[in-house]
Amino acid sequence: MVDPHIILIQPHITEKSLRLSMGDPRIEKDSDIVRKYTFVVADSANKIQIKDAVQAIYNEGKKDKEKITVTNVATIRVKGRMKRMGQRKPGMTTGFKKAIVTLAAGQSLEDYGA
Repeated sequence: MVDPHIILIQPHITEKSLRLSMGDPRIEKDSDIVRKYTFVVADSANKIQIKDAVQAIYNEGKKDKEKITVTNVATIRVKGRMKRMGQRKPGMTTGFKKAIVTLAAGQSLEDYGA
């Protein structure tokens, strides 16, 4: 198995991803809230590797009752965009791959983005 820290590069924190990590505000019971977290991942990583990496990193040193379970993984390739580099020279930003990881109901990641 590949090292999980090579697969998960960093959390992708934006306003939208923070809203997804809070869950649906209409649900009142904390045990029913389904949370989604966004990560920048390696370009060669597939959904199974991403799921195993998230569970390996965030379940390390936890008891069986406290372990998280990933229920779904969605991957998206974000293309680079045109950007001016210098006065007139066009350039390109690098593209990346991100994954939206859904946890089971009532579970959350404590140190997401810390």
